[in-house]
Amino acid sequence: MIVKADRTSNLKQLFQIPVIVAALGYFVDIYDLLLFGIVRLPSLQSLGLNEKEISVTGASILNWQMTGLLLGGILWGVLGDKKGRLSVLFGSIITYSIANIACGFVQDASTYKLLRFIAGVGLAGELGAGITLVAEILPKHLRAIGTSVVAGVGLLGAVVAYFSVQWFDWRIAYFIGGGMGISLLLLRIGVFESGVFEHIKQQKNVRRGNFFSLFTNKNRLSRYLKCIGMGLPTWFVIGILATFSNEFGKALGIDEPVNPGLSIMWCYIGLSAGDFASGFISHALHSRKKAVLYMMLFTLFASGIYLFSGIHSSAFFYAITLFLGLGIGYWAMFVTIGAEQFGTNLRSTAATTIPNMVRGTVVLMTTLFTLFKTFFSVIQAGALVGAICFIIGIYSIVTSTETHGKDLDFLET
Repeated sequence: MIVKADRTSNLKQLFQIPVIVAALGYFVDIYDLLLFGIVRLPSLQSLGLNEKEISVTGASILNWQMTGLLLGGILWGVLGDKKGRLSVLFGSIITYSIANIACGFVQDASTYKLLRFIAGVGLAGELGAGITLVAEILPKHLRAIGTSVVAGVGLLGAVVAYFSVQWFDWRIAYFIGGGMGISLLLLRIGVFESGVFEHIKQQKNVRRGNFFSLFTNKNRLSRYLKCIGMGLPTWFVIGILATFSNEFGKALGIDEPVNPGLSIMWCYIGLSAGDFASGFISHALHSRKKAVLYMMLFTLFASGIYLFSGIHSSAFFYAITLFLGLGIGYWAMFVTIGAEQFGTNLRSTAATTIPNMVRGTVVLMTTLFTLFKTFFSVIQAGALVGAICFIIGIYSIVTSTETHGKDLDFLET
């Protein structure tokens, strides 16, 4: 009876309103974040761009969106520590919902870039604030599973985004994303603030949300850079291998044209499954580091198959993309590590900026990928970018501090 009561108590804590709302919020976030990658070809074609212009402009718009994520991560992260986690959840969703609705009316590439930049700023706040809130309200023995539930459910937004584009015009798909975001605001009315944050909010002498303090202490800077480094392989897979899968498919000699939108969908199906699994793996191993390292090595192996196994079938190509997604399913665990590494007065700043810094590195990845393609083949260019990301990622996780079971009621001084 005691065991049954414990299980019931754990389930009630795991599926309380803030966790459910954070999961649904991340679902809408991912829908909107990945929508451009899925509609990149049809939307730019409808604006009258040719194949060469689509390649250049598509990369440029993606870079604008990712730059927005980078700057938005700093903005929302600081606000999360100064004003509270809930203020970020509300503000970010209003910003990206309006921007995505506006994308449905776009008529030229320049306006498209600006709107995706604004959407990127808005999208930057959702994951970090949600993970921070969930990590602080759940007991430490449920923290990994709770954040995995948030990310696992949320990442299914990419699947819904893909089918929205299949069933509706790309403009309608943007309207759907914006509409879901506005609707989600109604659910957030019943969400309560983190008790840990409310406690330090009353302490007037505690400095909260000082982004630059991440760089003024050697130990903090090391923790911060390692958290960013361990996330690089995830966006190498999403931002290079999946987003530009049509180019890799052509380079591999696959007869049937590879659809980047379909590649992204299969990647995120795997990513969602991996995120669900990563929390339980970490829980079973009593280690965040081991869970992330094992999944990162699996991703490295799958990347090698993707690039060098001589794939000639589109079905096998999509299957490997699915396994790549499964490997980078440590995304939720990596964000959780970022939240656990830092004190309450800097936790939102760190947890919100870290994943967006990783997303922002896509600008560097796509730039390097484009540069390398002028000297090497598409396959070789992808492999070189991947090698850089995996070397940094493996070093970062191996040398990071273990945070499994760590008490989060502490401050950065």
